[in-house]
Amino acid sequence: MAGKIALISGAARGQGRHHAVRLAEEGADIIAFDVAGPVEAQGAPAATPEDLAETVRLVEKSDRRIVAARADVRDADAVAEVVERGVAELGGLDVVVANAGIQGIPGPAAQTTPADWGAVIDTNLTGVFHTVLPAIPHLAARGGGSIVITSSSIGLRSVPNLAPYGAAKAGLTGLMRTLALELAEHSIRVNTVNPTTVATPMLLNPVNFGLFRPDLDDPTEEDVRPVYRSLNALPVAYLEPDDISNAVLFLSSDEGRWITGVALPVDAGYALK
Repeated sequence: MAGKIALISGAARGQGRHHAVRLAEEGADIIAFDVAGPVEAQGAPAATPEDLAETVRLVEKSDRRIVAARADVRDADAVAEVVERGVAELGGLDVVVANAGIQGIPGPAAQTTPADWGAVIDTNLTGVFHTVLPAIPHLAARGGGSIVITSSSIGLRSVPNLAPYGAAKAGLTGLMRTLALELAEHSIRVNTVNPTTVATPMLLNPVNFGLFRPDLDDPTEEDVRPVYRSLNALPVAYLEPDDISNAVLFLSSDEGRWITGVALPVDAGYALK
């Protein structure tokens, strides 16, 4: 990744932070943004400006440059401004990691409000489009590049009680494949990573504990770990963020230069069950 510049959304914590740090460790400079605050139907504790500042510190610890900003992926103009400022300061763009997303409020589809549906779709699907769109001309100007979209194994095998999330993540597969065809002539590769359960605040929080152990009044991580384990074919309850970052790194690097249009499960066999 030496000499490359990567744009990463949802970079304040969790998978996004790990992607930024991993790519920086391999030599990339980073354009990072995150809403870093609460949004509707988040379904998990919100990231903070302090979280984003910690991402900046960790990237700079690898002696790499970083341009960081607060922006909501639902706001196309704000995202485009971040992209233009980052490209101007760092000198170009080679990689996009469209990672920002929210879980939504768990519950049956018949009980999901239109507002909650819209918040998840606008963030997880439309927000990816907003992230990719202003980046395309800059990738093409460099003679090609890589777009990696964070989908989910739930985009490959649906589960009950997360209809907006599942719909958005499945929709990303269609978006990815269309972009892969349209952008191939510019040598821009487009793929998704599809993680299973990952040890981040999106998974490990009281809302999810209650979703997976509704039989308990106040379930803990210990209570839900066997349930998480049951989701995966391999004997693991959840992956570490770096497990996903390693896949993002591969798809972003020259080692993945002929891979495009692929939904890559990093899911311990979740989608097989």
